[in-house]
Amino acid sequence: MSSSQVPAPGAPPVVSPARVLAGLCLLVPIVVVLWVPSYSKTSPEFGGLPFFYWYQLMWVPVSALFTGAAYLLIRRDEAARKAASAVSAVSGPVLPAQPSDGGKS
Repeated sequence: MSSSQVPAPGAPPVVSPARVLAGLCLLVPIVVVLWVPSYSKTSPEFGGLPFFYWYQLMWVPVSALFTGAAYLLIRRDEAARKAASAVSAVSGPVLPAQPSDGGKS
């Protein structure tokens, strides 16, 4: 890791639950559509279309919903990171307390 990628002390972790969930939201439609044996059949028909076709077409808007959810999760996570970094920047580093006897002990 380069020094620019090292998180600041007290900063949220780079891999957060929201980012993992966003990744899963992006992964689900890809895996489902690429798993052809699960929908490689003609019945049941819907509106005269064999299952193979309407199932794939159904995943177009569903994939858009998953992608939108991933976007919102990442956006919320970025806002939380920005707020956390602003709070840590305002409070500054925590220094140890000075001894009351002037350091003579």
